[in-house]
Amino acid sequence: MRVTIRRTNNGLSAYVPRKDLEEPIIGIENESLWGGFVELANGWRFLLPELPKDTPLPMTVEARKIVNDDAGTVGKRDGMKEAAPAERTDH
Repeated sequence: MRVTIRRTNNGLSAYVPRKDLEEPIIGIENESLWGGFVELANGWRFLLPELPKDTPLPMTVEARKIVNDDAGTVGKRDGMKEAAPAERTDH
């Protein structure tokens, strides 16, 4: 499923054009964001592809939506980190 990841004043968010849905990212598996799971505020989880840590945002990627326990133990809330707030660059 195509997902656009972007940085907002409140942190990271994900936009899913197919559903016309934008939700804050509330949890990430990897600090680099890419190559791990992210959890949205509505409970949806996506597996993002491996990309370089310095990949500029916004970025549209093909992500795998994780339904129920498809993620196994890796995607459970225990292994997720809270998403960091966005850094302001408009000083």
